[in-house]
Parts: sequence; C-alpha cells; structure tokens
Amino acid sequence: MGAMNDWAPIAKEYDPLKAGSIDGTDEEPHDRAVWRAMLARYVPNKGVTGDPHLTLFVARLNLQTTEEKLKEVFSRYGDIRKIRLVRDLVTGFSKGYAFIEYKEERALLKAHRDANRLVVDQHEVFVDFELERTLKGWIPRRLGGGFGGKKESGQLRFGGRDRPFRKPINLPNVKNDFYGEGSAEKRNWSREGARDWRTRDREHERSREKRGPERERSWGWADSERERDSKEERSRGRERKDRDRKDRERDRSRERDAKKQRDDDKHR
Repeated sequence: MGAMNDWAPIAKEYDPLKAGSIDGTDEEPHDRAVWRAMLARYVPNKGVTGDPHLTLFVARLNLQTTEEKLKEVFSRYGDIRKIRLVRDLVTGFSKGYAFIEYKEERALLKAHRDANRLVVDQHEVFVDFELERTLKGWIPRRLGGGFGGKKESGQLRFGGRDRPFRKPINLPNVKNDFYGEGSAEKRNWSREGARDWRTRDREHERSREKRGPERERSWGWADSERERDSKEERSRGRERKDRDRKDRERDRSRERDAKKQRDDDKHR
C-alpha cells in the first residue's frame, strides 16, 4: 500500500491484493481468486458506449425488474440518457444488475447519494459509480476482483462503497478533513478518469447521514459486523435444522412405505 499515511477507506485505484485485505495492507494473497485477479489482463469492454463519468451502477436487482421499472424509479433523480439492464446472452434473463447513464452530473450524484439501499421490487439495491472505465486497474468479479461479495463465498473484496477498508490498528491519527469534514473540495477526475476518492467518500458519508441514524453504518463497524455474523450463523443453524427435520421425515416416510409394502406382500 505504500506509506500508511496514504491509507484511505475507499480505493483510489484497484489493486486485487489490497482489495482482498480487510484493511488494505495484505502483502500476500489469501485466496486463489486474488491470485487469479493479480494475473488477469483485463481490458474494459470496448462495445460499451456512453459517458462513464455520468453512469450509475445498480446491483442486487430483483431478476423480474425491467428497464421500464428502473426508468420509473431512477428518473426521479434527473433525466436519463440510457439504461442498460445486463441480460444473459442465451436466455435473455436479467443478471440482476444494470447501468444507468444520466444527462447531467448532478442527477448522477443525487442518485448515488439517495438511491443506495432503496427497495425496488422487494429487493434492496446497491448503487455506485461505474468503475469498469473510471477506476484505474479495475478487475471484475468474474476474474477474482470486484468489490463486496458474500461471506459464504470466502472471497470478500474491500475498498469499495459496500465494504470500505477498515482502519488499520497501527494507523496514526488522520486529519479531520480526511472524511470530508474540512473545507469543501471541488469534485474532480484524475488523468486516468478515476473519481477523486475523497469526493466518493464524502458522498458516502452524506448518504449515511440522510438515511438517518437507524440505518447508519460506521467505518469501524466491528459491532455491526459481529451482529451480522451472528445473524448469518443463526440463519444457517435454522436452515440446518430444517434440512435435518425434512431428512428425518423423508426417512420415516420411506420406512412406512417399505413396511406397508412388506405387509401387503404377506397378505397376498
């Protein structure tokens, strides 16, 4: 990562090794997918059109959600130029994520701030800026990269909006304006086209404040993480019990059927 003073909760450019680390300080890959991402030579899809700096990424969509529904929901933030709901080339079914290009940057920023965790067709969606063409070094999830991920997969990726890096234990105190508390700073792009991380971080903070304290997620989040782990563990425990109960019922049913068959055979 370089000097610890360069640490930031949101990645300034994509590095698979750092993305695979909870605080962005790993020096060795901890899963095979990180190796795969490090070795990948990914080139953004040249067939994708539109302005990447005006494009919103929307994920975790209900597979039944249509382009019309997305237009209805996301046009409240501003005029939309184009919606691309990604579909399977063979079946035509939605893959659960889309890209929405706005006509103006202020509409993009408003959607980025207000639409994250919005419920659309009974699904809580996740939104972020498009990263494929704006974040230097980007490697997609299918090649072992990406951000976020589920704990069950064992391939969590940190440094994005969904799972920011946690503050390293030995990190010295950081200035207040690190989290956007200092003087206002003009939103800009680097030469590579990546968003300035401070602006993205500040937008994330504003989004949390707007949702209110009941939905706030702290940067350190040890407590919420433990609570989520506990809930997931309880959920898995219930699922195991349900499976065991169904297996026992199935076994008893088979025994009854076998006994009935034997009794029938005896009386023939």
